[in-house]
Amino acid sequence: MKAIQSAQLGQQLNLTPQLLQSIRLLQLNAQQLQLEVNRALELNPMLELEEEAQAEAQAPAAGDVAPGEAAAVETAAFDELPEPSMWDVPGASWSGEGEDRMQRIADSGSSDPCVRVLEALSLELDPAQLEIAAFWLEHCDDAGYLDGDHAALLLRATARFDVAAERIEAIRHRLLHGEPAGLAARDAGECLQAQLAALPSPCPGRHLASRILESCVDALAAHDHAAIAARLQVEEADVAEAVRLILSLQPRPLHGAMEADDGYIVPDVVAWHADGQWRVALNPATAPRLAINAGYERALAQSGDGEGAGALRELLQEARWLTRGLSMRYDTLLRTTKVLVERQAAFLVQGEEAMAPLTLKEVADEIGMHESTVSRITSGKYIQTPRGTFELKHFFAVRLEGANVSGAAVRAMVRRLIESEPAGRPLADDAIAALLARQGVHIARRTVAKYREQLSIPTARERRRAAPAATLARAG
Repeated sequence: MKAIQSAQLGQQLNLTPQLLQSIRLLQLNAQQLQLEVNRALELNPMLELEEEAQAEAQAPAAGDVAPGEAAAVETAAFDELPEPSMWDVPGASWSGEGEDRMQRIADSGSSDPCVRVLEALSLELDPAQLEIAAFWLEHCDDAGYLDGDHAALLLRATARFDVAAERIEAIRHRLLHGEPAGLAARDAGECLQAQLAALPSPCPGRHLASRILESCVDALAAHDHAAIAARLQVEEADVAEAVRLILSLQPRPLHGAMEADDGYIVPDVVAWHADGQWRVALNPATAPRLAINAGYERALAQSGDGEGAGALRELLQEARWLTRGLSMRYDTLLRTTKVLVERQAAFLVQGEEAMAPLTLKEVADEIGMHESTVSRITSGKYIQTPRGTFELKHFFAVRLEGANVSGAAVRAMVRRLIESEPAGRPLADDAIAALLARQGVHIARRTVAKYREQLSIPTARERRRAAPAATLARAG
């Protein structure tokens, strides 16, 4: 028997504790990160919040080290980021007031849902519009409905703010279709209709549920599914499904907001437009900055190899790993967000129809990192923009095969065409495909049908059948 010797060349990634920690920090959401930081501060005396370190450096005690020495504090490497941790991002214009809007980012400081709503709107509305929104909220009852006659309130607001009634009503509709959906509604029907519209697609039964709320409220209150089915000319099983959907809604939107308060989304990044450029910045409320405690670090350096020095050195090393891991998280988050805002600036101004095709690989190539890193840093992280608050994943869109647009954009086009179709003459899927082709978007009829179903929009035949009932309901 011969002994055979062979050699193989290969690459292997050694996952060091530092690298594992950095990867884990990337994928934590804001709440998980805060828990991680709080735990580290409790267990590791070598760590302190950067604000505390700066306060100590500015006011050293008598006999302490010189101010120049005290300032040499190891922080979470924020000095490596552009100051003041912002990028100017070229893009389409949007009105903005600049960096002072950073002071109005929503945080977890207030438990009042109405205050939370105003904070969420503060990056989207100007001060005058915010006052009008506050007016509507002031005239809501504990459940979230208008506490008074809508027409009288509208007249009062018109006189107080010297603004056209249409603009004041538009802000009420912004509240009605915001978060929580149904706020500032005139009645339960309007509230529930707004919540139905806010449900994510696909949503089976949504269209029929809307028809029931429009014209069958009496039968709904009597739980008479057979009467609803006969009146709307649909199957009783479909009515049961739609009624279940209605019963799952929150008829008291402010109560639902208070119950869901723990799940309130605080953005990790904020984007706004000022001085002709897009800007992005970390939200300080979700980006805790840590520093090494300078006093303990000096004491350890002077202690030599005394008793307990080994354990303290391990804590110091862990503190350095954590600060560097946080630096990597914040740097990666800002770099990734910069690319997303650059590539989707048109969406931020024009809406879903302007959503450009964008993949993880394209962003990863641009920032010089792996796709898995981009996936981790965009999962569970949110950005607040003038158009609303979105998970970073929302900015990725699949390119439509054979076209230079994204599937998300085409889906929005399909919705617009159907919403603007002539009354009583709904557009068939092939007609929608033909209209899109005139706009340079060539897709098959079955693709239109797929997007229509994702939007929970019924077929043209069903829409035609529903049109007379909707007309009668409005006339009544």
